[in-house]
Amino acid sequence: MVRNNIILVLMFLSSLFAANVQAEGDATRGQELAEYCVDCHGDDGLGDEDIPPIAGMEAAGLRKELMDFKSGARVDEYEMMVETAADLSEQDITDLAAYFSTLPGK
Repeated sequence: MVRNNIILVLMFLSSLFAANVQAEGDATRGQELAEYCVDCHGDDGLGDEDIPPIAGMEAAGLRKELMDFKSGARVDEYEMMVETAADLSEQDITDLAAYFSTLPGK
């Protein structure tokens, strides 16, 4: 019985660790997903005179902006971001935010 309790506790603790890793995002997966972003924001994520930079943004801030586009709480002039974000899962958004936060900003 003690052994079973120890196993249950270890399983619970490992699930907490796994959830924490997912919450932080997977920058490698985010880089793969970034193919949807580079057409407008550029390969380096620095944008241009018409498109804002996303490279170097804090992950939490970028995640919030993407979630706002996804929910419709924020819209852009041509709704390109609304349409793009609508197709992303919350994990996709977290992973993208993790990736772009690792890139050097302006």
